[in-house]
Amino acid sequence: METSKLEENKANGLPPNAGLGRPKGSPNKATAVVREAIARMAEDNAENFNLWLAQVASSSPEKACDIYLKAIEYHIPKLARTEHASDPNQPLTIKVVTGI
Repeated sequence: METSKLEENKANGLPPNAGLGRPKGSPNKATAVVREAIARMAEDNAENFNLWLAQVASSSPEKACDIYLKAIEYHIPKLARTEHASDPNQPLTIKVVTGI
């Protein structure tokens, strides 16, 4: 019979949550602080970004477009690609569900 981490800790005289760690996906404190600082910097420089983009565009519109597209990826994330794998000898059936 398998024992849980909580039962093992209790049997060994440890605190109940010893060794369980941080929940999956939760950022550590340093990551949270850095992300907050970057977000604050981006908010504080939003007006400057427009000015800088206009300055770059005056000499190189292509580069300004590239900068804009790279920056907007952080606001509008790219959609994930999906691939459908099926038997190439069988017809593809598409089912449309309405009224969800």
